[in-house]
Amino acid sequence: MSVSASAVKELRAKTSAGMLDCKKALTESEGNFDKAVEWLRKKGLSKAAKKAGRTAAEGLVTSYIHAGGRIGVLLEINSETDFVARNEEFQSFVKDIAMHIAAAAPECVTEDQIPAEKVEKERAVLKAKALEEGKKAEFLDKILDGQINKWKADLSLMNQKYVKNPDVTVETYLQEKIAKIGENLVIRRFVRWELGEGIEKKQENFAEEVAAQLNK
Repeated sequence: MSVSASAVKELRAKTSAGMLDCKKALTESEGNFDKAVEWLRKKGLSKAAKKAGRTAAEGLVTSYIHAGGRIGVLLEINSETDFVARNEEFQSFVKDIAMHIAAAAPECVTEDQIPAEKVEKERAVLKAKALEEGKKAEFLDKILDGQINKWKADLSLMNQKYVKNPDVTVETYLQEKIAKIGENLVIRRFVRWELGEGIEKKQENFAEEVAAQLNK
């Protein structure tokens, strides 16, 4: 089918894909714009997968402070070249991921980094709760598997829904950036601090405190 130049231009503006790719996407999708976007996304993810084996040892370490100094993130994302590390698109991506970490509080990059003993402890807690709720024993393993998978997804950065676009996961967002930038990118590690985290705060009863002062 014939594809108009204006449609190709519009698709390119939305996806940043090449002109020829946009024209092919529209042709393959019979002029349907949304299907063409999806076609390019799938094509991009395929390209990104081919880049995954490349060594990425350059990149950036960045920091992000949120909520008036109450949350801090230190993040390392790697690229293949120093040239890409200086690229505005890459730097914006790094900042986006740091902001996501501040907001969504993941504990690790991928779910295989969750310690096995922590998984078993969570499973034991969920099992006890399920039995308390009267769940049937024959369905227990299937129920627990689903709950554990969701729990691990919530803890791991790559499986979380991206806060700026909940329609995609962080992993999908990463793959889209790899396809767009043209280099392998790796979210390597991060740490997240929250003010007062881990400190047992003393709970005061104001009424009792006032009474104690009056009785001195």
